[in-house]
Amino acid sequence: MQKLSIALVLFVLSAPVLADRYYVRTSNPVLQGILGPIHRFSGSFSAELNDGQLRALDAMGIATEKVPIYEITRKPGTVCGNGICEPSENVNNCPEDCGGGGGEERECYPTDQYPWGIERVNGGTGGAGVTVAVLDTGVDQDHLDLKGNIVGCVSKVTHFPPDKRSCEDANGHGTHVAGTVLADGGSDELGIYGVAPDASLLAVKVCDRRGYCYGDDIAAGIVYAADNGADIISMSFGGDSMSAEEKAAIDYATDSEVLVVAAAGNDGPLDGSIDYTGAYYKVVAVGATDSGDNVPSWSSRGTNDGDYAVEEREVEFGAPGVSVYS
Repeated sequence: MQKLSIALVLFVLSAPVLADRYYVRTSNPVLQGILGPIHRFSGSFSAELNDGQLRALDAMGIATEKVPIYEITRKPGTVCGNGICEPSENVNNCPEDCGGGGGEERECYPTDQYPWGIERVNGGTGGAGVTVAVLDTGVDQDHLDLKGNIVGCVSKVTHFPPDKRSCEDANGHGTHVAGTVLADGGSDELGIYGVAPDASLLAVKVCDRRGYCYGDDIAAGIVYAADNGADIISMSFGGDSMSAEEKAAIDYATDSEVLVVAAAGNDGPLDGSIDYTGAYYKVVAVGATDSGDNVPSWSSRGTNDGDYAVEEREVEFGAPGVSVYS
């Protein structure tokens, strides 16, 4: 007890300057009360810790692990209106920037209501009764081609003040991904269509406007989606490693019969360049293909061994991912 009291004094006297975010592997309520947990998990919590606090925890025999930071996985592209237009490898074929697309009247029209990628996967119809949770940078809730399908929008971002208060998308990537999934052409039927325009969108903002996504926010977002009606969870961000808390959240979702899908990443062409969370064997990892059904050089590869059994760090599918218009 005396050792714990000394450690608590260290915590109180250690100002949270130059702190980083860590998982603290204990459920001790006293420590949680002192450190101020960001998210609570089974057997752990996340908190901002400085060097003094880390040393004190180590002296108490309590394990810590730095929370991984993921990034939205996209090639360098051009921001067009509310979305990211991803050019081909050599040609920037982004449409003309025509603004946000919000309001009651349409300000611009797509050059193709059913882009090549939507047609390639036989999309553009269906999806009724399915709720897709897009974990990303939020969504433009007023976009004419999306607002009819949005059933929920929440921010789980805890580290970047402008993004704590709203689930609105100040980056564009989340809106672009949501459009690819389920844009419905709008009430005037003159907009763009996604893969499943009759599906419902649950937008969970886990990445800030800069495209950075903390693992604990992601884990909390996955659990939120699973608990709030998601049938599918889509994640288009990646990182080099994944902590136990993110894995546990995915386990929770898949045990709840939620299909979890993630981008393989953009770190190709070497074998094994796949990113997490897609690299986790319980997540369906999707690589990119172009209009000729070729895999672009930048799309991450797995370590597939040809045994037709899904294993860690393997890519399950390829899907249209070049010249994406949304």
